[in-house]
Amino acid sequence: MLRLYWIAGGRWGYTACERTDLGDHPAGGCGAEQVVTVPFGAGWGALGLCVALAVVIAYADRWKPAVTWVAAAILLILAFPLHLLFEVPAGVAGHPTDWRDIGGRVALLAGGIAFAGLADAVGPPRGPAPTEFRQAPGWARHWAYVAVALPIVGWAVPHGLWVLGVPFGISEQELRGADGDLSTATGVAITVVPPLAGLLVLGLVQRWGQRFPRWVPGLGGRRVPRLLAVLPAGTVAITLVTYGVLSFGVFAGQVLDGEQSWAQVRAGWATVATLLVFLGWGVAVGVTTAGYVVATGRPVDG
Repeated sequence: MLRLYWIAGGRWGYTACERTDLGDHPAGGCGAEQVVTVPFGAGWGALGLCVALAVVIAYADRWKPAVTWVAAAILLILAFPLHLLFEVPAGVAGHPTDWRDIGGRVALLAGGIAFAGLADAVGPPRGPAPTEFRQAPGWARHWAYVAVALPIVGWAVPHGLWVLGVPFGISEQELRGADGDLSTATGVAITVVPPLAGLLVLGLVQRWGQRFPRWVPGLGGRRVPRLLAVLPAGTVAITLVTYGVLSFGVFAGQVLDGEQSWAQVRAGWATVATLLVFLGWGVAVGVTTAGYVVATGRPVDG
């Protein structure tokens, strides 16, 4: 209904912040009212996706669960939760933020979670969930430590130095530009949130990832729903890898087209390294999630 409203000419809730040439403040949708025709992806394309998703819901109990899982994956990728991981703390800290875009991403994220729950519900019957703690495979534990270390070493350390005014791996000019765009509170939030979120990966290989700790009010000692662990971790893994691959592709294109020289790359090597950190972090989270799935798998009723 919202997409039909935009196609008809309304602009409530619409954002054009991907069109930087329109200017305006992010809170106002970056000049959304100036957009005469809604782009295909935000209009008819998204409307077509909604129709396809409605069909998936109608026939979910007749088709293989894989179809519904694909629908969930599409919504979760479109939501790009990695953006929320950075933009929400920045917005709370006072940095100009496109809350319209964030609202849309949250809706996509909720839809992806709902479709994942539907896919799990229409799947084949399985045996009872394991009641005892199951140790994750050794390879999963190793990758979990990598997933925790990467955001600390590859993200928090350089960003912490930049917040302190140290031009680590970037030029003085880039550092001054970043200081002008971000407040200290925003810089601290962006620096601290990713490594703290990375610590949650340990739950995939620890006892508290399968059983809520006893000190948790109302849930202590209860089994952690499998999807509650697998879905967020899998979503983060997909978005990290997607972001890393796409960003590195853009960077490679800029180098090949001459938009960036090798001298500039050497001067700002930390920026390029961050792209590789995202890619490696996503792979590590994905492999660890696979280990959790193996450890918590339930036998099929026979």
